[in-house]
Amino acid sequence: ARMEDAQIAPLAGTDEVWAREGWVERFGLPYRPRAMGYGQSAEEVAAFRLEDPKLLTGYYQAVHEATIELVDSLSEDDLARVIDERWDPPVTVAVRLVSVVDDAAQHIGQAAYVKGLLGLR
Repeated sequence: ARMEDAQIAPLAGTDEVWAREGWVERFGLPYRPRAMGYGQSAEEVAAFRLEDPKLLTGYYQAVHEATIELVDSLSEDDLARVIDERWDPPVTVAVRLVSVVDDAAQHIGQAAYVKGLLGLR
């Protein structure tokens, strides 16, 4: 959810749902408000506690709604707009959206793998 939020917000020209809808405060995580897990130690990751799964699903639902709103608003010209020229070829809005889907699929696969390791159904 954080990854999707962080990639969709700039495309939509908004702040992340995380910051603009009070999710930072509701989660009350022991990290910097904009932390996303990159570069965190095992101890920092272990400090994450989720008492109510509805908090996480609620945040993801809000991010998903922002994503759908953005995608529904895009024209063909919008999809072709270059947003990052540091790559060869440059990254367009369409490529960034594919990246969001790819990242999500990889994270779902990682979660399924861990679930299998733990013998969970």
